[in-house]
Amino acid sequence: MSERNQSNEQPPAQFHTTAHGQIYLGDSLALFRDKIQPKSVDLIMTSPPFGLVRKKDYGNVDAHDYVNWFKPFGAAFHSALKPAGSLVIDIGGAWISGQPTRSLYHYELLIMLCREFGFHLAQEFFWWNPARLPTPAEWVTVRRIRVKDAVNCIWWLSPTPWPKASNRRVLQPYSDSMKVLLEKGYKPMLRPSGHDISNRFSTDNGAAIPPNLLALAHTESNSAYIRYCKDKEIAPHPARFPSEIPEFFIRMLTDRGDLVVDPFAGSCATGEAAERTDRNWLCCELVEEYIAGALGRFQEKTHGNGNGSGKSDKTAKSQGDSSYRIYKPGSMWKTADHEPLAADGGAKRQPPKLKAAVLPPVTKYPPHPRSSQMALLEAHKNQRSSIGTAKRTRATKQKQHG
Repeated sequence: MSERNQSNEQPPAQFHTTAHGQIYLGDSLALFRDKIQPKSVDLIMTSPPFGLVRKKDYGNVDAHDYVNWFKPFGAAFHSALKPAGSLVIDIGGAWISGQPTRSLYHYELLIMLCREFGFHLAQEFFWWNPARLPTPAEWVTVRRIRVKDAVNCIWWLSPTPWPKASNRRVLQPYSDSMKVLLEKGYKPMLRPSGHDISNRFSTDNGAAIPPNLLALAHTESNSAYIRYCKDKEIAPHPARFPSEIPEFFIRMLTDRGDLVVDPFAGSCATGEAAERTDRNWLCCELVEEYIAGALGRFQEKTHGNGNGSGKSDKTAKSQGDSSYRIYKPGSMWKTADHEPLAADGGAKRQPPKLKAAVLPPVTKYPPHPRSSQMALLEAHKNQRSSIGTAKRTRATKQKQHG
């Protein structure tokens, strides 16, 4: 997930090798030209630099120029892939500078690859990152006129309409409601939507077919890669994707021994996933510091056990780490919309609203009427007066008898 101004002047040089793969430093277009045979690759899995309006440390191409910049890669990818191979591109969106609207560059890229190079859109996926910060702050947290941008598009493309694939490789646990349905049974019926649900729907297949929404929080903080970068005083790649993203597609779209290539390797997360699933792989990156840090992914045992079921050091700490909760719309809807919408759509920034000071509660005692207070005083005086009179009477009688 790096760079940007690829050039044929820098030939790739082998930087590191593992049991299954190789990392190259240099121009990935030259790698395809000099090192990769036509129709030899089973999967190109990559996250290219996003087309952003603001430059990042890892380098990126302006969104306006992105499609033309990507065309040489599209041609190289199409030539290198086997007819039943796949091209999977993780790509984030971009905001147009100075206004709360989105660029169309990643959709234009998809259309260009299909129309100009003959790729087929096998399916679109979406990576939802629950840990994504609420950005862009100006539109989301300051003016409050947009919601948090927490989804990346992932385009799954192929040279033919029939790439090899199996969703049985990426099944997920049944939901609680599905477990209840399987336990109690399901009555076949025609749904209002027109779908005819047969009795086979209640067959327990052991696991569920996943949706095209990949829910994965990007909260890596203590992996082998991060520890290695810290020990070597190398800055981690700022725009890496979790290795579970490429592993999902590697498992679904390739077999053991197949060739996986990442031309924008960044921290080489694709290589790590390919290594632990027993796939052959090539990663190429222009920035040496990034692949120097990537070596941390291969210091510990990450390869599989011969059946493509290898494990990494990044295992779930608890059952709660295996799923995420997203609330339905309406969970906190009010009975009325109290604040009117800005007539200008938020074009003018409004001054922050001052919150009313919250004072501690004051205990209030019910006041006594003045007449009641006076009555108490009178009663007290009368009591004291009667006591004094009784004392004087007793003293007089004692004198008389004395």
